[in-house]
Amino acid sequence: MTMLDRMRRHKGWLKWSLALVCLTFVVFYVPSFLGSDSGTSPTDEVARVDNTSISVAEFRRAYQNQVAAYRQAYGAGINEQLLKQLGFEQQVLQQLINERAMATEANRLGLTVTDEEVGQRIVSMPDFQENGKFVGEQRFELALRNARPPMVPSDFAAALKRQLLVEKLQAVVTDWVTITDAEADTEYQRRNEKVKVQLVHVSADSFRAQATATDAELAAAFEKNKDKYRIGERRKVRYLLVDLETQRKKVAVPSREVERYYNNNIETFSTPEQVRASHILFKTEGKDEKLVRAEAEKVLAEAKKPNADFAALAKKYSEDEPTGKLGGDLDYFAKGRMAPPFDEAAFSLAPDTVSELVKTSFGFHIIKVADKKAATTRTLDQMRAQITEQLAMEKAQKAADVLADQVAAQLKTPADLDKVAAARGWKVEETGFFSRDEPMLTLGGSPQVSAEVFQLGDKDVSGALRVGRGFAFVAVSGHEDPKIPALEAVKDRVRDDVVKEKASRLASEKAATLAAVLKTAADFGVAAKKAGVEAKTSDLVARGTALPDVGVNATVEKAAFSQTVGAVSDPIATLDGTTVLKVVERKDVSPADAAGARESVKQDLLGQRRNQFFNAYMIKARLKMKIQTNREALDRSTGA
Repeated sequence: MTMLDRMRRHKGWLKWSLALVCLTFVVFYVPSFLGSDSGTSPTDEVARVDNTSISVAEFRRAYQNQVAAYRQAYGAGINEQLLKQLGFEQQVLQQLINERAMATEANRLGLTVTDEEVGQRIVSMPDFQENGKFVGEQRFELALRNARPPMVPSDFAAALKRQLLVEKLQAVVTDWVTITDAEADTEYQRRNEKVKVQLVHVSADSFRAQATATDAELAAAFEKNKDKYRIGERRKVRYLLVDLETQRKKVAVPSREVERYYNNNIETFSTPEQVRASHILFKTEGKDEKLVRAEAEKVLAEAKKPNADFAALAKKYSEDEPTGKLGGDLDYFAKGRMAPPFDEAAFSLAPDTVSELVKTSFGFHIIKVADKKAATTRTLDQMRAQITEQLAMEKAQKAADVLADQVAAQLKTPADLDKVAAARGWKVEETGFFSRDEPMLTLGGSPQVSAEVFQLGDKDVSGALRVGRGFAFVAVSGHEDPKIPALEAVKDRVRDDVVKEKASRLASEKAATLAAVLKTAADFGVAAKKAGVEAKTSDLVARGTALPDVGVNATVEKAAFSQTVGAVSDPIATLDGTTVLKVVERKDVSPADAAGARESVKQDLLGQRRNQFFNAYMIKARLKMKIQTNREALDRSTGA
């Protein structure tokens, strides 16, 4: 089971955990969330929202703590280089900017939060209560100290105050949004109705051998669609490279630095206690809980019998569809990954034992533990090479950053590339021609970097451009104007397009003939076989589930759920062919089930709709704000 599956399964419990993460993020990353920081020098800030600044130091603290949090969650294999390739620094910056923007808008509307409101929220938080009462200051402070990263009460309170301000803003903006009973019932039906289908998929690829293209057809297709094959402007550049690998070879990392890093990040190298468990879930939502419990107790009695096949029982009875098919297996998980009652039961069981019924917000669980792994910590010797390499790359990146600043100050015109190269013993190199949406060949830069190059004039030299090998300073050395190429230059592309179109048309014609036969056939599968194709049968599935041969396809899904049992569809075009299907079974929801789940669905839909409206509102609000980012400061703060 994937981590995402677990998060979906335990989203009720995750609500508070995610709230703590958000609070932690604000505490450590946004210390001046409500205030102005106009005294910050522009060179010391990575962004500014109206009159509030996000400093380099603040961003760096945010970035480093988020990297540490990722390593804590996913292991030391998550390094800064990988995160940078994923654009992680931009995600952190945008989060900071979004929070600044929300605070700015709240202040504009005159919203405030009092200390009394903060105190009332703290003492009412479930994690700080026992038997309906606040646990007291000592246990409250202990809980904060045990958070990762640790917090102090004053920071926690300040963060909560900022969160309450945003909540007030959201309430003011979205409280008018409502969900009707009819909307909730329709959504419940959409989520829970299921169909079982037989289908035949006629693949276009199966007709490619028959779909030939003559020279005359290629010429006609090319003439009709010339713009499709147009080649945009192409450029080539001369460049000077601050090579990251060269800087890396110059770096030596003292053992004491490796040891200090290891000791400061010991939790990153620790794996907590884990169990491997399976479960059988009996859902209670919209059902009579007493009846569900009675059914669960019967299965529990079966599961506790000597030599009981727990996996077979899970496949037969579990209402957790993804794991039920796997015999209930949840794989290994650490404490805190499951709902608290589930966690407590699983970690208290010995291997190969079955729990009593465990009640969570999802229903009743029967849990069987298969194995346990004790907590472990990788030693310094085990991690030394990895830490050394990581610290070396960080030093190399900082050295390259300093060197790039020095080079940038010396480059004013394209001719300066040769002067700087000669002075430093480097070499000016040249790329081949590339288009706007292609990387610069030999440099490994991104299409975004290429796009920047296309903004340069013939007498310009770029600033430091972040490419795969380090920093590049470039000047344009050649142009090729946009043009429509000769047919010969793109003949293979034209041929492929013509063949694809012909194959798709043949598949569609075959499917149309099939559909006419299948609509009147007594047996869909037999008729399909006689026609030379194989009919596939799905399970009884809900929306969003992959169907045989076509996968998850919105058009096919719409046809399946819009038809009555026994009906055969018209041919349905897909990206790779044409499909015909027959609905063989439906599982509709009853009005009583929809009514029983109505309030829960309402709250879910209400949250979604309010979030959508609030996001749209903030997009418009941000348009009225002056938001500036400092790319050089951002790169400097991450050692990019």
